[in-house]
Formats: sequence, structure tokens, C-alpha cells
Amino acid sequence: MTTDAETSGFSTREREAMRARAEELKAERGGKKKADELQKCLDAIAAMDDDDRRIAERVHAIVLRVAPHLHIKTWYGFPAYADGKDVVCFFTSAEKGEDRYATLGFNDAAKLDDGPMWATSFAITEWNDDVEARVEELVRRATQA
Repeated sequence: MTTDAETSGFSTREREAMRARAEELKAERGGKKKADELQKCLDAIAAMDDDDRRIAERVHAIVLRVAPHLHIKTWYGFPAYADGKDVVCFFTSAEKGEDRYATLGFNDAAKLDDGPMWATSFAITEWNDDVEARVEELVRRATQA
């Protein structure tokens, strides 16, 4: 089943919530920098081609919902989410990354350890309910205490 968010990116409710959060950040002590980083991240997502932008918007919404404590920023021009100064996860578009698919990647700060070997990046070629559930699970695991 295709939802409005899947076909047109962020829902109206999500856009309103992000605008409200940006205003909250600006009002906080030192919040202007956080608000600027949020805007840079949203601008990086908006600059992506349609397919990657839709996926990046869904990833962004999941991170905001599952791990709201992460700091939103850009990292090498891509949307990224950090715990303090360490980037936990990031999204790379196919076009800008010069790859054939978009990638959700995780750095050392992510707690995805699973024995002697585990994946740290995941190709995403389309968005569906299974992908959404998997991304949510990965972000949740990566940020668990």
C-alpha cells in the first residue's frame, strides 16, 4: 500500500513538526546552530533526485521518531545523525555518492555489533513497509543504551 508520505515525501504534519522544532531550537541557548544544522540537512535532502529524496525523507522521519536525542547535521554534504560529536548514521544518495543505489550507513558510534562480523551500510532502492520496519529496527539498535 502506498501512502501519501511515500509518494510526496514528508507529510504536511511532518513538515509542520519540523518547522516547529526548528523554532524551538532557535529559542534555546545556542539553538541557532542546531536550527542551522537542521536546515542544512533538510536542504541536502531537498536537493536529491526524486527517488532518493523520498527515501531520505522517510529515513529522516524514522530517526526523528526513534532517536530524537540524536543531533541532526550534514556530514560530507549528506544528512547525518550524531550522538554528541560522533555520527551514528547517515544517508548517501545514489546520485551524489556516484553509486547505483542510495545507502543508509552506520559508523563506529552505532551499536550494531553482532559477533565477529556485521553490516555497517545498507543499500535502499525503494521504500516499502518491510524497508521501513528494517530501518526502524536498525536505528533503534544503533542508538540503544
